[in-house]
Amino acid sequence: MAAGGLILYPTDTIWGIGCDATNEEAVRKVYALKRRSDHKAMLLLMDSSAKLNYYVQEVPDVAWDLIELADSPLTVIYSGARNVAPNLLAEDGSVGIRITQEEFSHKLCERFRKPLVSTSANVSGAPSPANFSEISETIKSGVDYIVRYRQEDLSKAAPSHIIKLGAGGLVKIIR
Repeated sequence: MAAGGLILYPTDTIWGIGCDATNEEAVRKVYALKRRSDHKAMLLLMDSSAKLNYYVQEVPDVAWDLIELADSPLTVIYSGARNVAPNLLAEDGSVGIRITQEEFSHKLCERFRKPLVSTSANVSGAPSPANFSEISETIKSGVDYIVRYRQEDLSKAAPSHIIKLGAGGLVKIIR
């Protein structure tokens, strides 16, 4: 990943395509593999909320409570993203970030020391795979490395909840 490669890996939700979230060319490769418009933002996966202030200009106070109280995977969309690849951001400059508690993805982020892109392992418009067996050959052949962990797990995973934080403490539930 450090050299701009793409990985296919299990996250705290569904299997994801990942790369270095600070590498613009790697992010471009993800968009190309997914056949997805680069106007649609992708989220970041991180191991610690302590890193939020480096990637978000101003973390609203309510974000800390939401992260602490979440009992299932939660992606929070923040305004004022910084220090990430610009082609990763939404048109309004926001970015979705999820702090992973799942052991494997947590360790992966911790060891990489940067946020990872985490986007569903499917071609845009196709259903998100609920487990490894549902990932298409197009996606598998388009990444540089496939993580072996949890490939045999056939349980159906679900995507995260998504909340967008706006000015003045506005909270909008996306999913």
